[in-house]
Amino acid sequence: MVDSRLDSRQLLTRLRDTLAEDGDGQQRLDHITQLVAQGVGTEVCSVYLRRDRQTLELCATEGLKKESVHVTRLRYGEGLVGRVAKEAQPINAQNATAERGFRYMPETGEELYSSFLGVPVQRLGEVLGVLVVQSREQREYTEDEVYALEVVAMVLAEMKELGAFVADGEAMTPPHQRPIMFTGASAQEGAARGSVVLHDPKIVITNPVADDPEAEKERLNAAMDSLRISVNDLLNTSRSDTDVEQLEVMETYRMFANSKGWRARLEASIDRGLAAEVAVEKEQSATRARMARVPDPYLRERLHDLDDLSNRLLRILTGQGRSVGDELPDRPVLVARNIGPAELLEYGKKLRGIVLEQGSVGSHAAIIARAWAIPMVIHAEDITREALNGDTILVDGDQGIAHLRPDDNVATAFNDKIAMANKALERFSEIRDKPAVSTDGTRINLLMNAGLLADLPSLQGSGAEGVGLFRTELQFLVRNEMPKRTDLAQQYGRVFEAARGKPITFRTLDIGSDKVVPFLKPEDEPNPALGWRAIRISLDKPGIMRMQLEAILRAAKGRPVNIMFPFVAQFDEFKDAKAILEKTIENELRLGHVIPSDIKVGAMLETPSLAFAPNQFFEMADFISIGGNDLKQFFFAADRENERVRRRYDTLNVSFLTFLKQICERCFEFDTPVSFCGEDAGRPLEAMCFAAIGLRTLSMRPASIGPVKDRLRSVNLAEAKKAIEEACLSGDQSVRDRMRKWYADHQAED
Repeated sequence: MVDSRLDSRQLLTRLRDTLAEDGDGQQRLDHITQLVAQGVGTEVCSVYLRRDRQTLELCATEGLKKESVHVTRLRYGEGLVGRVAKEAQPINAQNATAERGFRYMPETGEELYSSFLGVPVQRLGEVLGVLVVQSREQREYTEDEVYALEVVAMVLAEMKELGAFVADGEAMTPPHQRPIMFTGASAQEGAARGSVVLHDPKIVITNPVADDPEAEKERLNAAMDSLRISVNDLLNTSRSDTDVEQLEVMETYRMFANSKGWRARLEASIDRGLAAEVAVEKEQSATRARMARVPDPYLRERLHDLDDLSNRLLRILTGQGRSVGDELPDRPVLVARNIGPAELLEYGKKLRGIVLEQGSVGSHAAIIARAWAIPMVIHAEDITREALNGDTILVDGDQGIAHLRPDDNVATAFNDKIAMANKALERFSEIRDKPAVSTDGTRINLLMNAGLLADLPSLQGSGAEGVGLFRTELQFLVRNEMPKRTDLAQQYGRVFEAARGKPITFRTLDIGSDKVVPFLKPEDEPNPALGWRAIRISLDKPGIMRMQLEAILRAAKGRPVNIMFPFVAQFDEFKDAKAILEKTIENELRLGHVIPSDIKVGAMLETPSLAFAPNQFFEMADFISIGGNDLKQFFFAADRENERVRRRYDTLNVSFLTFLKQICERCFEFDTPVSFCGEDAGRPLEAMCFAAIGLRTLSMRPASIGPVKDRLRSVNLAEAKKAIEEACLSGDQSVRDRMRKWYADHQAED
């Protein structure tokens, strides 16, 4: 049996009383170490708190030398304390010196103590510190003692979040108040200042200790009943239109919601003295720690289900959390771990910026952000843990940086940057309706990319001469079931209406890789970017392609249309896709439907192989669009989602520019119109170089048209071509620096 001194509920009650006492954070923390040492019956109790993301600091101790407080520091993974923090799990050592990773800290005087028990002070998987007890006697702490210390550590985490331990020093600064800069990656350029809107807000728990355990268990049971009903309703309403595999996943979800083991562990924590919400968070922290250690993706996904259920249960218990219909603050900046296109669309274009912990430059959330010209930063690690709703945040999409709660100097410099950007916009608006004609008389056709009906108003306001790429997959990605032909035809019809007679190029379904639709069974592929995607799916499932082509043809109502097939790697794929289109046209005529007055059929050149296709391909294609984003990653063998490699390779690399020039020359040989479509087309320096090597049509996001047009109207492309040729002969890997200097010198001469 456990020593009678170990009464965790009584200990937690005393901890809560300590929280209510007068005094600063240091005094509270000192008192807590005394209470825990006395309550657990050990000579030593120490609390280490996180100083920064990689460093722990001894902030209070009972039993070790007092002069070591705020002096002793450890890196995550260093010593036993650092191991507890890094691995987010307890270490229970009978003889600490014999334990792997032991490090002796002479300034603490801990050489007197043999046994060691350290548990992480964590909240929702985030380690905020480490709670340690030590004894002279060599003994292994019992399971009950370990559990009791974990319960205490959980309450310490809640108290830390509430600001109960605020005092001098980095480790005891007020939570969620200091300025922090997050360095991530850019998914969309631009700068914005606004207020944080957390997609999944933190749950605030003001009383972590249960006054009445029986009442807490009643609250928990009522909340779990409500959770179980909502999950059952979700499953029952999905049975009619969900495939077997999805139903199996949802049945697993329901199994977790009905888990007696889960409920028993939560009730045990309440019996130990925790409030119901803290008991749920304690179990959730353990789940997230297990998720980080499980290599099997299937098991990791199941643990994610339990994590999601915990979030739902917390929202039921506390009544906290944001609903879609909630009003957004002025200048909202969305902060989230990750977000899908459907969820992002629910927020709408009111957002001023987006910052994600995860995400990718090729995700459809990023595509929507680019279409809306909303600055977006991805890979901002841990920002959801630091940010609170309403915090001031600066989003620097150009540098891939987010400043949370910035100081005055940073805010002033950032405001200057925004003011300069606004000034440039005024200049661009003056040339909106003017053509992109260089000083030597070369005209460049500037088109915009789109994927939503909401994008189309930008067609008139941006100065674009048409839609060079309309992404049709977004209508599929935001649905849980295959869209109907009539619905698609109506949506595409509205696109034609919004274009007001300007040309539109519809790209057929481009899914696969990172674009997964809920109603198609995902393929487990080792390299999805090179796998079953885009035209490959459409040719293997011709029914989907025919349905989509029928919707486009009917939406046109006799108006001309351009249709483009994505990710074509060889001539036969283009021939087969065009044959399906021709049969679809024949069938539409047989049914008496009006077909477009003119149908041009093209392909996206996104794989190097297509550049070397037989001559017949260039003769058969009515147009070719170079898909720069994919082509560049395959040309350099550098995954564009991998920040470590994608930035090593420059679009203005001599070899890539030479390859683009060769593609243009093949197209010119057969009089096949060719354009460049992608992010790089919207960058003024790159656009200038593309136009100089012969590309006469560029397609980009609407917000880029002004800056690109401004650049093209200010240069002599014949002279730029000569400068590029000289740069290519210089032996430099990229022409970027020389062309940037050439343009600056050219401007100075003018």
